[in-house]
Amino acid sequence: MLCLVAWGCNSPPVPKPRGYYRIDFPQKEYRVFDTTFPFIFEYPSYARIVSDSSSLAEPFWINIDYTPFHAQLHISYKVIRNNLNTYLEDSRTLVNKHIPKANAISQREYFHPGQNVYGLVYEIRGTGAASACQFYLTDSITNFVRGALYFNLVPNNDSLSPVIDFLKTDISHMINTFRWKKI
Repeated sequence: MLCLVAWGCNSPPVPKPRGYYRIDFPQKEYRVFDTTFPFIFEYPSYARIVSDSSSLAEPFWINIDYTPFHAQLHISYKVIRNNLNTYLEDSRTLVNKHIPKANAISQREYFHPGQNVYGLVYEIRGTGAASACQFYLTDSITNFVRGALYFNLVPNNDSLSPVIDFLKTDISHMINTFRWKKI
C-alpha cells in the first residue's frame, strides 16, 4: 500500500488544460441618453458615452465605452439627403468586409412604425471576425444611424462569446428604446 502511494507521488506532472478568466457581469441597469442629439435611447449604467475623437468623426458621432469588457459600440449619425441607398449600401459593404473571417452572418429586420424606426441588425460569428454585431436604424426620410461593436483585444469570439451575448442584450435594449427627436 505504501509503495502504491509513493509511486503515485512520483508520477510526472500533468499540465492543467488551458482555461479562461471568470467574467463577472454587472447587474442590468439602464439610463437615458437624451441630449441635443437628434435621437434618444437607453444605454447600460456600466458603460459611458464619449465623443468620437477620430479624424473622420462628424457631429453626433459617439462611442459607448464598455471599459470592463474592453469593448466599444461606435455610433455614427448621418442626415439623409436623397442618399439613403448609399448609406444602406455602405452598411452592407462594411458588414461584408468580415466575410473572410466570419463563419456566419445573420441579419434581423427591425420595425417600430409607431416610433418611425426601421433597421437591420447583423450578427457576425467567427473566431477572427473583428466585429460581432453591427446595425443601422433609419426613419427612411431624414435620419440614419449606424452602430458597430468592436473589442480592443485580439478577436477570439469563442472565448468572448459570453461577453458578446451580454453586450448584444444591451444593444437590443438600445435599439428597442431608440427614438428620433425633432430638432
